[in-house]
Amino acid sequence: MLLPGDPGRALRLAQALLETPPAMLNHHRGLWGYTGTAADGAPLTIQSTGMGGPSAAVVVEELIVLGARRLVRVGTGRALDPALALGSLVAANPVIGCDGTSRALGAAARLTPDPDLADPLAARAAAAGPVVSVDLYYAEPTGLPADALARDLEAAAVLSVAQSRGAAAACVLLVAADTAGRRLDVDALHASELELGRAGASAFGL
Repeated sequence: MLLPGDPGRALRLAQALLETPPAMLNHHRGLWGYTGTAADGAPLTIQSTGMGGPSAAVVVEELIVLGARRLVRVGTGRALDPALALGSLVAANPVIGCDGTSRALGAAARLTPDPDLADPLAARAAAAGPVVSVDLYYAEPTGLPADALARDLEAAAVLSVAQSRGAAAACVLLVAADTAGRRLDVDALHASELELGRAGASAFGL
């Protein structure tokens, strides 16, 4: 399973990564999901999680009930390290939970992704290191770990639920906003997210 937050990204990645025409498997609450066959002939599902930890936790829980065992979040994040350029990829290892969802789930403060998924992500990313999940997107949270490279909203929730249910999970982020406040425009974001999807698929050997 590839897990973008954005439903539109789920559709675009399904069109780019699935060899067979993608079949929509979910549209409830606007959380589009698609399934089909990957380049190696194996089934691949791409399901949007929505925005924030609570939504992501619900989606991951239900996917695992349906049989998901390997999940990779392919999302966007904001750089905390000024060396990270717009459009670069960051493989999250570990994921630091400063969000309410992972704390409510009783997760460890630092969540280690599954190494079999995380190692291929690190090989494709510009950087690999700590990523912190928070609850606020526009406001600047205080007290964030000094070693965090970037922040997002969903990674800690995804890993928390997956690990509690015995599933493997990892995360790779596209830097959509840098420390200077610059953001990728829509065209650049859509172009960069294809590499994000390919990096996520590489965790499954695709």
